[in-house]
Amino acid sequence: MDKDRLKRLARSSRLIPGIYNYCDQWCERCPMTSRCLDFALRDEDTASLEALDDNSESYFETLTDNLEGTVELLEEMAKREGMDVVDLFMVEAEEVSRSREELIENHDCCFAAKSYEEMVDEWFESASDLLGYSSPEPPWKESLGSADLNPAEEDRLSEALEVIRWYQHQICVKLMRAVRGGLREMAELMDEFPKDSDGSAKVALIGIDRSITAWEVIRSHFPLLAGGIIRILARLEELRKSVERAFPGAREFIRPGFDRVELNS
Repeated sequence: MDKDRLKRLARSSRLIPGIYNYCDQWCERCPMTSRCLDFALRDEDTASLEALDDNSESYFETLTDNLEGTVELLEEMAKREGMDVVDLFMVEAEEVSRSREELIENHDCCFAAKSYEEMVDEWFESASDLLGYSSPEPPWKESLGSADLNPAEEDRLSEALEVIRWYQHQICVKLMRAVRGGLREMAELMDEFPKDSDGSAKVALIGIDRSITAWEVIRSHFPLLAGGIIRILARLEELRKSVERAFPGAREFIRPGFDRVELNS
């Protein structure tokens, strides 16, 4: 995609600026994809590439064109700021120091979220005999076919398992982004609202809320596994409270395109 096409797409009045910054990236279930620049770019690139033979020269030409268009736009932006592309990358590299990243990873919220990730993997492994699989991306319906469930219960359970797997790693990723943003906001004395860190933390909280609901569904269907699920629920509840303490403004953050702004009458 050339830079002019990228600019025209970005200026489209139907797109909501920044909507992709505070989403859960589950595009298949999102009602706002028609308003999202990130989805429009990926959708267009996917459509053009799928029409090509992966082994053809035109396939690689398309990839190169997309990259060159992005680089040209980046160079143009850097020039306006009086620096070159190398300067931009050096600035970013200096900001993200190793010590800071270690601080982020060891933050209470991020550490607990990482622990939750591991607990989920351990639970799926321990439940593999009962569920009939241990793969991170199992064929849900086929695996649950032997569980003696009616179609509605099967769909509900399948949905719960899919939700858990979707948010398993994303919660930690969003929290690391929130902590990183919070450190930047402190360094730059950014006291004004809304805060980007709160937006990222809100997405993590949404993932936690939905995961808790999903685990409750699984617990109701598999009482023999209730012990392990209760420990996971306790960890998630602990994580939720920790995030709300660390980011007290997260719940009230208004995500562009997703959350309604309540106006006083």
